[in-house]
Amino acid sequence: MRTMLMNQTALEFRPYDPLQRLTLHHRTHSQDTADANGIKHADCRVTANSLSASPRGLANRVLAFFGGFSLKLHSSSLMAVKSSKAQKKVEYQKKMCRLLEEYSQILIVGADHVRSKQLQDIRRGVRGHSVVLMGKNTMMKRSLRLYAESTGNMDLLTLVPFIVGKVGLIFTKGDLKEVSEEVSKYKVGGLARAGVVSPIDIVIKPGSTGLDPSNTSFFQALNIPTKINKGAVEILVPVELVKKGEKVGTSEATLLAKLDKKPFSYALVVLFAYQNGSVFSPKALHLTDQDLADKFSGGVSMIVSLSLAISYPTLAVAPHMFVNAYNNVLAVAMATAYSFPQAQKVEECLKEDEGKIAVAMAPVAAAKEED
Repeated sequence: MRTMLMNQTALEFRPYDPLQRLTLHHRTHSQDTADANGIKHADCRVTANSLSASPRGLANRVLAFFGGFSLKLHSSSLMAVKSSKAQKKVEYQKKMCRLLEEYSQILIVGADHVRSKQLQDIRRGVRGHSVVLMGKNTMMKRSLRLYAESTGNMDLLTLVPFIVGKVGLIFTKGDLKEVSEEVSKYKVGGLARAGVVSPIDIVIKPGSTGLDPSNTSFFQALNIPTKINKGAVEILVPVELVKKGEKVGTSEATLLAKLDKKPFSYALVVLFAYQNGSVFSPKALHLTDQDLADKFSGGVSMIVSLSLAISYPTLAVAPHMFVNAYNNVLAVAMATAYSFPQAQKVEECLKEDEGKIAVAMAPVAAAKEED
């Protein structure tokens, strides 16, 4: 450490160290203490009152003079006091409670491999109608439980089992489908990392890789046929490197990095949606009116089939039961001499059709007689 005296002010500095930054001390010779060099001084923090010039201006001039060194002023008036862990937890809980009071719809989103720049873009994109809140799962669960206990809104506790893994919460006042689509727009291509489950089939197309011949052994280790063409390695046939659902290995990830291939896209993925005390799959957000009508018709058909099979009358099966009963009575009337108005109309139709049927069946009967 070197020491420089300027107008009875000692500056202590050392080369930049990320773990221990430099300090600037204002020392006077009025106290009866001595340092290792035998200089008597008193160590006191620099404040705006103790320097005639601006402390920041002095720091900038010192940094310019001693280029390449890091300088930090010890001053309660210049340094922001860091919050303790307990204070941060209290602030997070207050923020969560405020959002739960203001918003009634929540999206649980997965944030695997999502970078801070993406989160900033998403926050700007949904600003005005939604708020993105990230944090530790334990903090989110704890805040939900405390808010539910204090307000009596126990429906929020249905969210707790779904806060698993690297997830975040999006509080929104807008349409859940529109917010989900807006969030999914912010996709960023990324390299395939070792250990990640591939959501797609990764296929390397044949052609020049742009790599020099020294990488041939690497391709041989992966059983990829290659040749040297114009001073570069060329892949001869399409290669399915990773199948969908398989984990990306270290060798595969290294190869894709060498080829500068970014097969994956990372973004916030909506896992669950919360509305009116219910948690449901995001697939329900994309249902159309026709989908709902088809689902309803399918359910009615199942009820009708079951009711007819067990002879249990329901509102849905009533028309079918009346039709079946009429068919049974009509069959009895045709087989006996008993008749009623509805049956008479059927008998008249059958008599008219008998002549047509006889004419149509005559050639068939003649053919049988010849045989």
